[in-house]
Parts: sequence; C-alpha cells; structure tokens
Amino acid sequence: MVKPHKPPSGRTNLASCIVATIFLIFVVIIALIVYFTVFKPKDPKISVNSVQLPSFSVGNNSVSFTFSQYVTVKNPNRAAFSHFDSSIQLLYSGSQVGFMFIPAGKIEAGRTQYMAATFAVQSFPLAAPNEALAATIPTTTPTTGPIGVIGGFGGNNNGYRVGPTMEIESRMEMAGRTRVLNFFTHHVDAKSECRVTIAVSDGSVLGFHC
Repeated sequence: MVKPHKPPSGRTNLASCIVATIFLIFVVIIALIVYFTVFKPKDPKISVNSVQLPSFSVGNNSVSFTFSQYVTVKNPNRAAFSHFDSSIQLLYSGSQVGFMFIPAGKIEAGRTQYMAATFAVQSFPLAAPNEALAATIPTTTPTTGPIGVIGGFGGNNNGYRVGPTMEIESRMEMAGRTRVLNFFTHHVDAKSECRVTIAVSDGSVLGFHC
C-alpha cells in the first residue's frame, strides 16, 4: 500500500523563498558590479597636442589669423563612439571671434583618433586696454600680458597702444552616443577648454594651457 505524500510545510516554502531571494540579490549585485566596472559608458577624453596660427596680421586696431588645432580623442568605451553636433569656438575678451563645425564621425571602441581643424578667423577689433585687462586678468591669478599697456611696455599701432601678447580661448565640444551591451544607447560628450597666448608682433603661439 502506497502512503500518500504529505504536502510541503509552510516552513519549507519559506526557506525556498529565502534561498531564491538571496540568489536573485546575488545575481543583481554581480550584474551591477560588471556594469559599473566594464560596461558603464564613459565620456571620451580630448587632449590638445598643438595650436598654431599659420597666418597672422594686425593693423588698424584689428587682428585676423588662421587658427589650427591638433587633438587626440580617446574613446574608453567598449562600443563605438558616434559623434555629431560638435564644434570649436574661439573667444577673445569674452566675445566669439571664430567658429567651426566638426563633421560627424565614429571612433571605434578603445581607440584613439587624431583630429585636426583649421579655419580662418575674420578681422576683429582689439579690445581697449581697460577692457582687455578686465576680461583676461582674474582677481587672484596673474596671467601673461593681454592686449593693452602692461607695466609701461607695448608698441604703437596707429596711435593705439598694443601689448606684447594677446590671449584667446579655444572651446571644443564633441557630443554623441555609444551603445551599452549592444542594446541601449547612452549620450556621452567630451569638452576641452584652452587659453592660448599669442605674440602680437608675429602671431607665434607662446603657449597654451588646457
């Protein structure tokens, strides 16, 4: 005669639920660790290698030049970085004097891509000494001389006194997206801001700080 099986007790069901819950929590923790250490999207890194002014002219209280910037962009993600809506902006005394769109493109996973941008900056007026000083010299940090008279130095440009150096700011922005686990897309962007010191006498780049 076969004895009927007893239904599982409530204590057995509770133990099974606890074990299943612990297992699920463990799986979630492992998944989060893998995501944040391996697959979490990261912003690309821009490194400015060189800044040059192939042509430069100053006269009649204004300046014009050709601006060239050479950078490397590193994609640290495990998926390609597709960039779009990217640009380089030049500022002088707080005003935009130059702008260039960067063509859309793609940087493969883990790769570093070399990029170069060259564009002409139309003639713009040199800031008056007081305006240049206010726009380029912080209250606590000294800088190289801006346009204007600095410590009594400076040449004469049609009656307008010009200091030995001028400073422009270069802002590069790259916006795009990358995929996570080949299913989800994530927005990432990269930014770079550099202050470039230029000799007014010949347009040579004396240095830049990013």
